[in-house]
Amino acid sequence: MIAVIKYNGGNVSSVQNALRQLNTDSVVTDDPELILRADKVIFPGVGEASSTMKNLKEKGLDSLIPYLKQPVLGICLGMQLMCADNEEGNNQGLGIFNIPVRRFPPKDLVPHMGWNSLSHLNSPLFSGISGNSDVYFVHSYYCGLSEFTTADCEYILPFSAALQKDNFYAVQFHPEKSGAVGRRILENFLTLS
Repeated sequence: MIAVIKYNGGNVSSVQNALRQLNTDSVVTDDPELILRADKVIFPGVGEASSTMKNLKEKGLDSLIPYLKQPVLGICLGMQLMCADNEEGNNQGLGIFNIPVRRFPPKDLVPHMGWNSLSHLNSPLFSGISGNSDVYFVHSYYCGLSEFTTADCEYILPFSAALQKDNFYAVQFHPEKSGAVGRRILENFLTLS
């Protein structure tokens, strides 16, 4: 079973639709028992960081997610909330990745919205995907490059397009909106053991 974490953010139905297209059943839930029993967990995200963290805390998910043992995939805001702290609302994240999330400097249009290329791919998530593949982004905040970076991208400055630590995987872009490349990334996640 694939558990898609339910909270006050959007994009859950897009993720479920993408999984359905891969003939994979999922359940949208905030039930800790169901999440613990899932084979894999997806932490999707569209929304605002501080209100999302508040919702996770109210459900007790802030103390559950960092201790999950199965493969976990954070998407967009999900990735940012897996980090240490976030400038959006000056809020503490889950601390899985000990790196900060910062707002893009206002040197260009923010948010970063649209297709952009991935570089330096280094994760099982990117098996069978060539460098410079394009994926779809929508975000105003970013994680800098770090020891956890498994793909990078550039918009105003270089940033982490993907992170990995142990069983935790995270992508800043939206695989569910990224065509064939995103489909392959989700397939790769589903085959992780």
